[in-house]
Amino acid sequence: MLSVVAFEFVGTGLVLPFWVVYLHEIRGFSLDVVGLLIAGMSAAGVVTSIPGGTFIDRWGPRRMMIGVLGAAVVGEVVMAFAANVPIAILGVAIVGGGFGVGWPVVQALVSSVVPSDIRARYFGMNFTLLNLGIGIGGIVGGLVVDVHHPFTFQVMYLANAASYLPGLFLMLVPLRHVGGPARVPEAHADDPKVSYLTVWRAPAMGSLCALMFASAFVGYAQLNSGMPAYARAIGDVSTRGLGLAFAANTLVIVVLQLLVLQRIEGHRRTRVIVVMAFVWAASWALLGASGVAPGTWSATFFVAACASVFALGETLLQPTMPAIVNDLAPDHLRGRYNALTSGCFQGASILGPIVAGFMIGHGLHLEYLLVLVAGCGLVAWVSVARLEGQLSDRANGLVTRTPDVATPATEAAQSQPPVGQPAERP
Repeated sequence: MLSVVAFEFVGTGLVLPFWVVYLHEIRGFSLDVVGLLIAGMSAAGVVTSIPGGTFIDRWGPRRMMIGVLGAAVVGEVVMAFAANVPIAILGVAIVGGGFGVGWPVVQALVSSVVPSDIRARYFGMNFTLLNLGIGIGGIVGGLVVDVHHPFTFQVMYLANAASYLPGLFLMLVPLRHVGGPARVPEAHADDPKVSYLTVWRAPAMGSLCALMFASAFVGYAQLNSGMPAYARAIGDVSTRGLGLAFAANTLVIVVLQLLVLQRIEGHRRTRVIVVMAFVWAASWALLGASGVAPGTWSATFFVAACASVFALGETLLQPTMPAIVNDLAPDHLRGRYNALTSGCFQGASILGPIVAGFMIGHGLHLEYLLVLVAGCGLVAWVSVARLEGQLSDRANGLVTRTPDVATPATEAAQSQPPVGQPAERP
């Protein structure tokens, strides 16, 4: 599965920086329409994530992954030929809807194959390869696309569609025997149909969903919208400077992720999230410093520093949050657990840009930064004061190894673990 991650995201990187340029400058849509189309992708993801989780549990993550990859291919091909608004709406609906199911289905598939004790390592390595692919794709895309030659953008979207084909082959042939529907335990065989309300009421899920929404709101929603808007409007940073900032973000992740994985393994995941919250608060303070001397190299430096420090927080979050979700989830409900948290992330992705645009557009620059810093404080509080007490040692990352053979002695030891003591690391 790791073998195709970087390849897929090279394709993503080819088009990711150029959605607005393509739709506005090449296809001639107004910026208002472009904004609605981009928001529509996240909205489509919210709509599909909830039923998608049920289908993952019913049909198995592998079959759903085939559907997601097929939708990605079709959606990118449609976008390559989106000469008018109806076709563009169709394209973004397919792409966004596939993404809404894609996140929970990937998490469920990984968790059905990768043992719990090395799951966080997998998520961390996956995130490294993802960013490496996006970085390479962004560089190649920047060299190839030309606004004077619209066909170059079409080539990038078609290349992105082709990047999903190796993953599709992987699901259809080498991995065709994995990722089937999980067997419902006998104790739950006679239970009525499980609703999302039941999942929401499961221990820790309410706190985890709140944490997912808050961290996405002050995190990725702002990195992708608020930070560029603030840098342009307040820091007067050039587009080249923004490109440098995102390149620095990718470089930090690729260089540090595996090192960070070694440092956080065996520590409470909730405490790792607290450290991440403080790191992100520092990154938003650096963004504020970019407005001290707008239009200068100093402003560009502080924006790049913001993106780089934010990346350090990402390396703490990405191996941690998915691992918590999937250590909490019963096998037969894994799709719904991941879909519910994915819906929270998508919801924040819709609200975050709206809040950022309103506050920055109305001159509430300092207030905007204070909201983000306070939001980081809320993330830290929810993680320690609410979530930590609701997690088992395994879900919180303290049990890092599952015994190969269960003996009466080990079972007795596991049934009465020392309170507050992490298990011995291998």
